[in-house]
Amino acid sequence: MRLYICEKPSQGRDLAGVLGATRRGDGFLTGSGVTVTWAVGHLLETAPPEAYGQQFGKPWSLSALPILPAPWQVVVKKETQDQFKVIERLLRQVDDVVIATDADREGEVIARELLEYCRWEGPVQRLWLSALDELSIRAALQDLRPGQATLGMYHAGLGRARADWLIGMNLSRLYTLRAAEAGFDGVVSVGRVQTPTLALVVRRDREIAAFVPKPFWQVKALISAGGLTFPAQWVPAKVYTDEEKRCVHQNIAQQVAQLCRQAGHAVVTESDTKREKAAAPLAFSQGTLQQACGRLWDMSPQQVLDTAQSLYEKHKATTYPRTDCGYLPESMREEISGVLDAIGRTDPECAPVLARLDRTFVSRIWNDKKITAHHGIIPTRNAFQLSALTETERNVYMLIRRNYLAQFLPLHESDFTRLQFDIGGQLFRATGRTEVIKGWKVLFENAGDNEVDDGDEADVALPPLAQNDRCAVTGAEVVQLMTRPPAHYTFATLIGAMMNAAAFVTDVALRKVLKDNAGLGTEATRAGIVEQLLNRHFIVRKGSKIMATELGADVIDALPPQLTEPGMTALWEQALDEVAAGRMSLDDFLQRQAGWTRNLVSQGTQQQVRIRIPPTPACPLCGGKTRLRRGEKGEFWSCQHYPECKGVINIGGTRKKRPRRAKSPESKKN
Repeated sequence: MRLYICEKPSQGRDLAGVLGATRRGDGFLTGSGVTVTWAVGHLLETAPPEAYGQQFGKPWSLSALPILPAPWQVVVKKETQDQFKVIERLLRQVDDVVIATDADREGEVIARELLEYCRWEGPVQRLWLSALDELSIRAALQDLRPGQATLGMYHAGLGRARADWLIGMNLSRLYTLRAAEAGFDGVVSVGRVQTPTLALVVRRDREIAAFVPKPFWQVKALISAGGLTFPAQWVPAKVYTDEEKRCVHQNIAQQVAQLCRQAGHAVVTESDTKREKAAAPLAFSQGTLQQACGRLWDMSPQQVLDTAQSLYEKHKATTYPRTDCGYLPESMREEISGVLDAIGRTDPECAPVLARLDRTFVSRIWNDKKITAHHGIIPTRNAFQLSALTETERNVYMLIRRNYLAQFLPLHESDFTRLQFDIGGQLFRATGRTEVIKGWKVLFENAGDNEVDDGDEADVALPPLAQNDRCAVTGAEVVQLMTRPPAHYTFATLIGAMMNAAAFVTDVALRKVLKDNAGLGTEATRAGIVEQLLNRHFIVRKGSKIMATELGADVIDALPPQLTEPGMTALWEQALDEVAAGRMSLDDFLQRQAGWTRNLVSQGTQQQVRIRIPPTPACPLCGGKTRLRRGEKGEFWSCQHYPECKGVINIGGTRKKRPRRAKSPESKKN
């Protein structure tokens, strides 16, 4: 008997339907020679600190830190004990196991920690699913991978979880206790990825607050030639500019404008026209999809992830979403007709676009060398009911579909012209772009997605001019502009910053070690990190802006640079990639994490922590202080002296009085 372990019941049903496992059992489906069961996410969790000794329980104590488990312990989660017992029993009855969880590190951990906990010693294979439609499942079943091939992913996933535990448990306790000494009544949550992400927002806010706008001046000359009038911009000499090559001398700009008016003509000193060809955007990774949806519809990263997951799991409309890659393997060219035909059956209105496609065109997206663990997100070969999608699901699906269809349209071609002029001894420049072939951009005409913008180059028609040609100068004006601060983060730009953490590293030595694409978190975790920061009131959303709260800023000020700088965390993420690839052992990684944690705890115990204490409403019963708590129905203010005093204030402002004592047993039923 072969046992397939899926990540959740819906996946189990999809797989069982293909395998013919139609007989239902308690927590599994079975058929001829096969059984399909499922987890419900993680069935096991890292044991709490007190499992390693009573001194690590409550109340928290500085003297008990650091907590460095050896060996690590896991326990069965109470809420999923029943399903764990099902899998435990099945493992005693089968001959071999196929891991069929999500094809990522987290999925690997969910399955393998079960096998390890239950001491499974039989053969293991891996089902690697990139989509959940029937054709994709059948293809994956014909290509089962040896279990050893993905063992590194398990070690990397386990390493990430344990590293997060070490930092979260030790540093959150440490700085909560230090803050309490200064009168702060709350938890100072510290996270390996969460904290440097918060620091990005805090530093951006402060950069904006400290920004002092400065004036600069541009000179624009109007030039006429060949029946056309177009603007040319002055290129000031270095002596008149700041570090950004902006003219900071108003009088000089005015003199240049006057010079233009007096000269009356311009001489062409350089003329260059190039045919530029632009390839279509790649398929989306999870990160680039979150950025695009953030720009277009101000969707949160979590909303995008949930929507993409629904398209993948529920509707079988798109492929696996938690990918960091936008390329496709060359072997998938065999599926082109199937994918396009499914798109046509799903949406008959797409027929005119499909008729224009060149299915033989090989775009840059087909590149085996660029494929990571997963390929880009694309439509599947499964036709589905478009009307079954919510508006949000439809929007995201259309984006994913658009980028795939764009691969079969011609390159976008335009002529880019650069002209340089001498006007009264001063250098002026004009640029223009003329579209020649629309190509794939026909699909983006009404998109509003600045992913395909050409930058600052205007679509200005310029006349054909040659070197030494003379043109008339018909006017000149001086324009005063002001320098602008950087923009506040949005959901889209914060995800972009997390993906490119290396860009924010100032330490030269560290930058040399980091890969250019080193990031904070992974495609699967970034959305959750942003949600955590919002839920913990470290950041707030004002319109489309993401800004740090006073509490968030104070937490960053209280922590050492090793925790707040993105470079160190990006370095650890890079190390996890080494673990996944088998180039670093899990033990080696965790030993380094333990050493880092030990040093941070030692440093933190010598540190003073000051966090501003925000005002809280008075308890409606005793008049004492209240603290913010979270219940099943959301957040509320509760008396600091609970349970002795049960005064409560709803966040909405409604006060709950002390409940009356029950007069009879019957009243307790209500």
